[in-house]
Amino acid sequence: MTIAEVSKKYEISADTLRYYERIGLIPSVRRKENGIRDYSDTDCGWVEFIKCMRGAGIQVEALIEYVSLFQQGDGTQEARKQILLEQREQLAARMEDMKQTLARLDKKIAHYDECLRFAENKLRGGRE
Repeated sequence: MTIAEVSKKYEISADTLRYYERIGLIPSVRRKENGIRDYSDTDCGWVEFIKCMRGAGIQVEALIEYVSLFQQGDGTQEARKQILLEQREQLAARMEDMKQTLARLDKKIAHYDECLRFAENKLRGGRE
């Protein structure tokens, strides 16, 4: 697949894909004789993985380390697992913070709903 096709498929700009490759998030993509990138299924798997992880807020530095270790082979499995466990823990903490924020927003919205009901009731002369 060309960079344009990958960009469209995964809804990531071509510039972002080039950046990810440059910093090591996506292992080097093979190029055709004319120099155009030719993304394989494996390359697309990396794009999908990185997009998922970044969408969840996983740090770029952690992902760079993970990809680097992956490229070093099976001897790094425990280190890769540790990175994923650490990132999972951080993600779970962020999700808990988000749950608390959501509950607070729900409470504030309910307050405004109650204020609006009261104001509407007052406009009707106290009748429901």
